[in-house]
Amino acid sequence: MPSAKKCLTPKDFQWNITQSKAKAIMLAKRELAVFVCDAVNLEGINFTLPEIQTLLDGITVGGHKLSDQQVAVNQGNAWRALFGWIEKDQFEITVETICLLHSIAAKEEALTWGEFRSGGVTIAGTDYLPPDSKILRDHFTLMIATLSDIDDIYDQAIHLFLTMARCQFFYDVNKRMGRFIMNGHLLSYGYPAINLPAKRQLEFNQLMLDFYKTGNQKPMNTFMRSCLDKRIIQIMKE
Repeated sequence: MPSAKKCLTPKDFQWNITQSKAKAIMLAKRELAVFVCDAVNLEGINFTLPEIQTLLDGITVGGHKLSDQQVAVNQGNAWRALFGWIEKDQFEITVETICLLHSIAAKEEALTWGEFRSGGVTIAGTDYLPPDSKILRDHFTLMIATLSDIDDIYDQAIHLFLTMARCQFFYDVNKRMGRFIMNGHLLSYGYPAINLPAKRQLEFNQLMLDFYKTGNQKPMNTFMRSCLDKRIIQIMKE
């Protein structure tokens, strides 16, 4: 977890994964349909993997609401935008970048998309209240500044995800945005992305509710690390 030591080039100290941006992006692209399928299922939208693959190929599928299909297509488009930025070395964690990505990921789903929320929000299942909208940019600045005190790349990435989820910078699509930024950070440094399997939703929800209340990142850090596919770790180390 966070260290007082400054580290300009974060490393993976748990698995000793070999950095390779090209390989990490290639593996993530191969898993794109899985990433999208799990993400929408976590939102209670029940698409199968073949249906998601069909949607990502630009073909609609029957038996689903158009709004649900929009959510899935948005996820695919956001991933593709992220891949493009990283491949061109244009990915930076700035307010402008995450708002642009949110305008893709949350199109026609959130109350507003492509901008920080301007009012209050609540989180179901907890009494915790996210920060007032007037100080969201201060929280964003602090989130980025804290990275310099964290040595491990996965600790940094998970910190980004959890902080974005707890601050609720947007009216909706906050956890998904947090995972996009988490994985953008990992991929840009040449480390494999973390997918959150829908089959682990109950465990995830329980731990997140505790995190919202306490702000303690350690249990969620352990959980998110356990979601990194061990096969991917091995391929990256070959």
